[in-house]
Amino acid sequence: MRLLVAEADDGKRPACTYFLENHMLESKVTWTEGMAFDAELEGMRFEIDADERFGGRGRGPKPKGLTLTSLAGCTAMDVMAILGKMRLVPSRFEVSVDADLTEEHPKRFATVRLRYELEGELPAKKVERAVRLSEERYCGVRASLAPEIRVSSHIWLNGQRLIGQDAA
Repeated sequence: MRLLVAEADDGKRPACTYFLENHMLESKVTWTEGMAFDAELEGMRFEIDADERFGGRGRGPKPKGLTLTSLAGCTAMDVMAILGKMRLVPSRFEVSVDADLTEEHPKRFATVRLRYELEGELPAKKVERAVRLSEERYCGVRASLAPEIRVSSHIWLNGQRLIGQDAA
């Protein structure tokens, strides 16, 4: 797999948009012991494991948690790229995410909540627009979860809540 980074000066996509040759991603996990696996993605290696209640030893993140991290990372990178195109840089930016799981198997995400927290001299309307563009147009992880999973978003700027949309 080759990862190509586009400079994207056409104004139609964030500068951090990645193009994959053949539009394909690859990942591999190799069992090591118990419920632990060595994971490989984009030339990087890390360990994943199950919770101790399910035979794991807690030696690495669990797959569902990595999905949430992927969602937070994807939308955060989009927002930073969009703000950058607006020539805006926050002094602090954090995206946190939590989710409820269904009670029946397969235990999948039922509701996901994103919380964007930004600080700095940033116009509220531009922050809202950057988040909206990420969520509605650019974030492939979010698009992969939709529409089956209800997602709500809350934006905080300098400690003040700008917007909050409850999961539909």
